Amino acid sequence: MPPSGYLYAGMHRRKAALTMIFQSLFCASACGIQFWIYGYSLYQSHTTNPMLGNVSLAGLHNVLAQPSLANSDIPDLLYACFGFTFVTATAMILAGAMLERGRLWPSMLFLLCWTTFVYYILAYFEWNPNGWLYQLGVYDFAGSGPVHIASGFSALAWSLMLGPRLSDHSAGERQKIIHFKPHNPFLVGIGTCFIWFGWFAFNGASTANLSMRSIYVVINTNLAACGGGIGWTLLEYFYTKKFSIIGFCSGIISGLVGITPAAGFVPVYVAALVGLLTSICCFYTNKYKYLISIDEGLDIFALHGVGGFVGDILTGFFAASWVPALDGVSGTTYAGGWWEHNWIQLGYQLAAATTCAAWSFVVSCILLFIINKIPGCHLRVNEEDEQKGLDFKYLSDAPWEDFERGGGSFGGFVPHGVHQGVPFSGSGPGSESGSGSASPEREGVAPKKQE
Repeated sequence: MPPSGYLYAGMHRRKAALTMIFQSLFCASACGIQFWIYGYSLYQSHTTNPMLGNVSLAGLHNVLAQPSLANSDIPDLLYACFGFTFVTATAMILAGAMLERGRLWPSMLFLLCWTTFVYYILAYFEWNPNGWLYQLGVYDFAGSGPVHIASGFSALAWSLMLGPRLSDHSAGERQKIIHFKPHNPFLVGIGTCFIWFGWFAFNGASTANLSMRSIYVVINTNLAACGGGIGWTLLEYFYTKKFSIIGFCSGIISGLVGITPAAGFVPVYVAALVGLLTSICCFYTNKYKYLISIDEGLDIFALHGVGGFVGDILTGFFAASWVPALDGVSGTTYAGGWWEHNWIQLGYQLAAATTCAAWSFVVSCILLFIINKIPGCHLRVNEEDEQKGLDFKYLSDAPWEDFERGGGSFGGFVPHGVHQGVPFSGSGPGSESGSGSASPEREGVAPKKQE
């Protein structure tokens, strides 16, 4: 969870960076309590309902040493610990959509509602043996639908509801898309390294056992990250004739997202190809995102939404029945994909990806609309607070030297985005404009003089 906060903090402008780290910790804590109260029960309860679980395991009641649904040899309590990391990581991915303009308390209220009505429902569809997508035969090894597609399309909805950020150069003026380079690429790189390493545990442990398949999954995960990073970097160099740390990190994340549904199903010799193809799709989504005129500042939609969707489809193409069999799963249960002439599998994958995308986007719009209408819960900060920065509004920690530059009072604050007068490409791992994504079209503006 914190690595996502580091990554997003580096992608922000400096005046809102600390808020992202704070929110990552706050999000993990709040979602952890919710997970204990009823979250785990909603998607892992032992029920025959194809749509949603019940609250029979609320408060982790009757969990303890009961066998989990994933593996009868794994205690339910241990599997609950694993599930906690998924929901908090997913919520943190989505949290970046409030980029520099969302109010903290309404954002947390939305995230708690979102996990209830989006994440846990989709997780039940795909991961509970009684869920309708699981019964359909969808291949989603480690959470492309509930985690990446859901967070990506929900981030798009959140950005749409918030509207574009203000321009620093004309008070009250809102541009369609604002182009800022990240204030700390080093922090982005550190966060990406932690995420890359942590992804081994996310994917590898999704086998719910220790077997040759779990080792195979880790190898696939690493190769996809390598393919994604190299693919994005080469494309970016083709357009700009320069390399970018942010672009490389974007490619790594897109490769990891793409292999998430496929890691336990595809042969090792196509893992890098899955990462490469996913990063290409994410790169061009990021490059031409200005066409939809939505200020989705951290490219969560491009990297996670599109990356997860593409990964689902590629799983339908490249899945091989012998890979799941490495941990004793019968080939009759997993018939493979198009490579093994299982033509219907691609239809199942498309149905799952479309369901997750549509459900998450529509439900997110409804939740955000309702929350915004609640007195005191409007989603966006006022113009003055947005110009000063969320760090100054919410945190007592003085953000670097800026408080001193402002004369020790908020009134003396001078907005200071890190503007560059050069084209910039490469979006953050889940990041764009505050951010500074990988679009060659991005043009900076001259730095604003401080008074």
